[in-house]
Amino acid sequence: MIRNDNFGHKVVVKSTPRINKFVTEFLAIEAESAKDAGKLAFMARAMVMATLPHSKPDGFIFKRKNGDYTLTIKADPQFGLPYGSLPRLLLAWLTREAKRTHSPTLYLGKTFSEFLKTLNLSQSGGKRGDATRLKDQMLRLFTSSISCIYQNNKMGMIKGDQFVVARSFELWSSPVKQDKGKILPQSTITLSEDFYNELVERPIPIDLRVLNALRRSPLQIDIYIWLTYRFSFLKCATKIPWALLKNQFGSDYGNNSMGIRDFKKQFIKSLHVVGIIYHEANIEIRADGAILHPSLTHIKPSKKKEEF
Repeated sequence: MIRNDNFGHKVVVKSTPRINKFVTEFLAIEAESAKDAGKLAFMARAMVMATLPHSKPDGFIFKRKNGDYTLTIKADPQFGLPYGSLPRLLLAWLTREAKRTHSPTLYLGKTFSEFLKTLNLSQSGGKRGDATRLKDQMLRLFTSSISCIYQNNKMGMIKGDQFVVARSFELWSSPVKQDKGKILPQSTITLSEDFYNELVERPIPIDLRVLNALRRSPLQIDIYIWLTYRFSFLKCATKIPWALLKNQFGSDYGNNSMGIRDFKKQFIKSLHVVGIIYHEANIEIRADGAILHPSLTHIKPSKKKEEF
């Protein structure tokens, strides 16, 4: 439930073919839990507290803050930084497979086309095709290094962690035959030990169908995952100022009053779209920030914690 304050902050989500399709997908998601549908996925907590770039960034270093927490991503100049919805979908799949197989070595399938189907992506090539863009984002993600720094000046404390997503990877576009017709092994990704431990020990459960439904907007994906995480432990109403939300989600906007205003408008619009699926989310929109009220998390935990 998205509530407006008394300051006239109204957002209208127009009915379009995309919204109509989205509502149809929502009804299908409502009919069956993520676990029953085989679409239960997870996200690493480090990638939820601060998120990846939404659009293609300039340069090869990206920073995003969430209070005392700072996420820094450094790219290999040959490939660049990961951005957009595809690395988010990929991270959800990696975490899901690591939890499912209890192994840091993950198999993408016999062909790249098979893997695209797994992510509910098309097999179209070309510059803007899903196949081309996914290969590009995989290389960007797997060749970047990530650091997470927590600095509390009041306590005089600073701590950090650094990792890469993949220790190694071997990607094939299609089966490749050696002499005598022997087919080479299928594409594999071996997660780094640090990242694998983060995934299996403290994953955040999410619905992969929701990520697919929201994949045209990385901001909507980030809001959905963030709310699912926050509402899993929120015990009392918490107000988050717009400036802090912009630091966490909106690095593409200017660091001034106009940047905050533009971010706020886009955030509220995206929040209303997320609310179509995550209608249990109880959020109050105010002039000075958003108030999160205790709500049901989108993925209901089972009696056994590991079986979310």
